[in-house]
Amino acid sequence: MSHRKRGLLALLGVLVLAGFSAVPHPGKLTSLTTPQAVVLGIVEGVTEYLPISSTGHLLITEKALDLGQTPSEKDATDSYTVVIQIGAILAVLGIFRKRFALMIQGLAGRSVEGRNLVLSLALAFIPSVLVALAFEDPIKEHLLKPWPVVVSWASWGVLILFFAARQSGLRVRFSSLGSIPWTVALGIGAAQVLALWPGTSRSLVTIVAALSLGVGLTAAVEFSFLLGFLTLSAATAYELLKNGSTLVDQFGVMNPVIGIVVAGAAAFMSVKWMITYLERHSLRVFGWYRLGIAGLTALLLATKTI
Repeated sequence: MSHRKRGLLALLGVLVLAGFSAVPHPGKLTSLTTPQAVVLGIVEGVTEYLPISSTGHLLITEKALDLGQTPSEKDATDSYTVVIQIGAILAVLGIFRKRFALMIQGLAGRSVEGRNLVLSLALAFIPSVLVALAFEDPIKEHLLKPWPVVVSWASWGVLILFFAARQSGLRVRFSSLGSIPWTVALGIGAAQVLALWPGTSRSLVTIVAALSLGVGLTAAVEFSFLLGFLTLSAATAYELLKNGSTLVDQFGVMNPVIGIVVAGAAAFMSVKWMITYLERHSLRVFGWYRLGIAGLTALLLATKTI
């Protein structure tokens, strides 16, 4: 294990230990304990960039932890799980710092490749934003529930297995980020709209779409993560502006901060692992995992265990 990974694990351990002695926000009654904040941070960080759906895992985790029992607590919990994405955002910023430097050069007119990458990401970002803003309330009302998540986990699990069996036969036409044309970027962005159904996984649909459109594996994964940075940043900023005060009133300040830091450490390790794993393996294992978690969750829901 590298020194960097040991340091991250040590930091995570310190945060967990420190969290148990954290004091709730002065004058506020928090319904989220510090251990729960740590658990949600770990779940968010580990699952955000894996093709298994962070939203689905967080939703089931919230139910298992018995969170969101009142309307105000439910709104605050939903906001909390969005805000702790800041940790995952910072993790990607650190891992792909050279790519971000290239994009800054592109914006400054000093790099054609950087400028093209910025344009491609901007185009890919637009479809999901438009659909999310138009259908935010129906999505939360009808889809942000355990059973729709189970359906999505199972459905995409089958699709992943089908795709993985044919993945080796795909022809690569665009091997680098800078070579991805705007039409392909827009196609990847259109696919990202599917991830608005909780349980789908944004990274899954964007990576599969990119590979299907001729993008090489390394470039597809990087593009997915960079697009995720942009998408998560926008979603987090929107949620903070909309429900930031409700979040602090309900949960205080310390627990969201703990969730952000824990999510960041977990996301850093998760992204590093996934990049290395996909260099040698297909997406098949994630298909089997999704089918397994769908079956287990369906059983727990049917027996009213959660």
